[in-house]
Amino acid sequence: MKRFLRILRLVGVVSLVLVVFGYWYLFTDNPFPSVDTQGLVLTTSKNIPEGTALLNSNDSTRKNIIAQDGWFRDPLGRVMILHGINVSGSSKTPFTPSIPSYQKENFYESVYTVSFVGRPFALAEADQHFERLYQWGYRFVRLLITWEAIEHAGPGKYDEEYLNYLQAIVKKAADHHINVFIDPHQDVWSRFSGGDGAPYWTLEKAGFDPLKFTETGAAVIHNVEGDPFPKMIWPTNYDKLAAATMFTLFFGGNDFAPAAKIDSISTQDYLQSHYINAILQVALKLKGMPNVIGFDTFNEPSTGYIGINDLDSLGLLKNGLMPTYFQGMVAGGGNTVEVGRYEFKLSGPTEVEKVKLNPNRLSAWKKSSPDIWQQAGVWGYDAEKKPVLLQPDYFKIRNGKRVNFTETYFKPFAVKYAEAIHSVDSSWLIFTEAALHTELPVFDPQVSKHFVNAEHWYDGATLLLKEYSMWFGVDTQKAKPVFGKSTIRKTFHNNMASFKEETQRTLGNQPTLIGEFGIPMDLHEKEAYSTGNYQDQEDCLDRSFQAMESNQLSYTLWNYTTDNTNAHGDGWNGEDLSIFSTTSQKTKSADYKGARAVAAAMRPYPYKIAGEPVNYFFNKDEGIFYLEFTSSGDVNVPTEIFLPALHFKKGFDVQHTTGQLKFDNKNSLLLFYPSAAGVQRLLIKRTAD
Repeated sequence: MKRFLRILRLVGVVSLVLVVFGYWYLFTDNPFPSVDTQGLVLTTSKNIPEGTALLNSNDSTRKNIIAQDGWFRDPLGRVMILHGINVSGSSKTPFTPSIPSYQKENFYESVYTVSFVGRPFALAEADQHFERLYQWGYRFVRLLITWEAIEHAGPGKYDEEYLNYLQAIVKKAADHHINVFIDPHQDVWSRFSGGDGAPYWTLEKAGFDPLKFTETGAAVIHNVEGDPFPKMIWPTNYDKLAAATMFTLFFGGNDFAPAAKIDSISTQDYLQSHYINAILQVALKLKGMPNVIGFDTFNEPSTGYIGINDLDSLGLLKNGLMPTYFQGMVAGGGNTVEVGRYEFKLSGPTEVEKVKLNPNRLSAWKKSSPDIWQQAGVWGYDAEKKPVLLQPDYFKIRNGKRVNFTETYFKPFAVKYAEAIHSVDSSWLIFTEAALHTELPVFDPQVSKHFVNAEHWYDGATLLLKEYSMWFGVDTQKAKPVFGKSTIRKTFHNNMASFKEETQRTLGNQPTLIGEFGIPMDLHEKEAYSTGNYQDQEDCLDRSFQAMESNQLSYTLWNYTTDNTNAHGDGWNGEDLSIFSTTSQKTKSADYKGARAVAAAMRPYPYKIAGEPVNYFFNKDEGIFYLEFTSSGDVNVPTEIFLPALHFKKGFDVQHTTGQLKFDNKNSLLLFYPSAAGVQRLLIKRTAD
């Protein structure tokens, strides 16, 4: 009996140790390294004299930002950490008539007559919004436009009113010392295939009848389905007939659908030339504006069907009705198909039932147009009129060789696009993103010297589930779960580091900018909207920011939407990621009305560094900012650190290497002039309450 009791006690002790260790592993973690303050000088904020920052130049002969030696730099050679934001989420939808994605009225009736003048906001409101962004520290903007906004009325019919409006908006940004790059945005090709981007006529020209997309399963469209709309179902459209076909035609139509023509021109050449010429109209309007840094190539492009091993398979994301690629073609061709319906569960996507898709046997193709993939011999009918897959690897093996989408299809497009943009201004940077689930191609050095890797990254588990857990996350690059605060932090850091490594492999010594990252604000069934407690949102967003900062990356947060509401979020496919909302919010300061996740979204950062950064971090809970950099020793050019009043309003102490400090109160910038070259360190702590 005594031996048994000893065993029980031992088991109890071991269990307790395991519980304590498990708690420590899952929930505790200090992501910030200790800082050696020996030899640093202490200066309090009340003893720092006023100073004036060196703001952007209005000299049209040179850009406010250039790329050099792997960094973004200002005209004085200082390294810039671009703490930017996307403007805006609602730019995906028309302003007149206003057609958010949950609204069916005017959706199909106005396809050729809509206007995007007023996106991202009315010109009369531009000063208000740019001033707010500037005060919040966002002095760099990824400005969203869409192909539809420019050329919605028909091929070659450009909306001059919109182009003039866009020019005026960019001038307003310059007035507020905000730099921009232009993002031709798209998601799953078009609003009429469940996303945004391309005009309606591109689908018609390819032979589609978009009015039949819903019943044939070619796309799931919020404007047609209405609310409640399943969260994050819209990305499944990438694997459905409409979007997959259009991207295949856009990038590889000459190889995969050589018989497909538009006005006697190959579909690929027709679509690419119209897209590039549309963006060229914007470039011509913005020529000579020093705050325009460059242009993105194409937001989150897809490979379409190109590269798929077996068409009788499902895509990566499974949510709602999920036909295989082959079933999608068959249903779009006017057949009834039994497909699985999936739901997101904690264990992953799960098939919950079988459903008859397209019971009325409608066709997604116009009567006057051929079914492109049947015409190409991908699928057909057997002697009993039963659909059969004739070439399951049609998009993987061409001419006896394995397809390389990146090198064969994306690279020529990106080079052609860059040449067009540079025909207007050869100094513009080309911000490029690889197609989803691929890497960038290796560009020739003469081409890549103008390129920036502008890949996207999201906290995948939080984005898909709209639930935040401090101990559970997903490694989006390895598609596997990770557990524990420390492990999640390291995973996020490594994900960001891999983008910099990709840049080196493909573009050489060029900058990396994370073009999108962010979190859904409507976590936990919108609980914060009633309680006013945004602690989870702040902690969740903060850990994403930490991954950017530990890699010294530039970035543009997704997003700032001026007409966001608690009821409908950003007004597009149920997304709600804006750090601003028109719905009144309880915030930590009345000065930031409308801000969400304010403690994380408004943070200090090294704006311009007279040298190169080695390390920096921000501890929002303790109000500590640390910067270490190497200085060339030019004592006349300061390092500028953005210090928002939200975190440092009551004052702060600075422990720093020898040099002079000044503070530009108007621009919330701490200016540091080191006294000598070498390693410089600043540890800034907010004054205790």
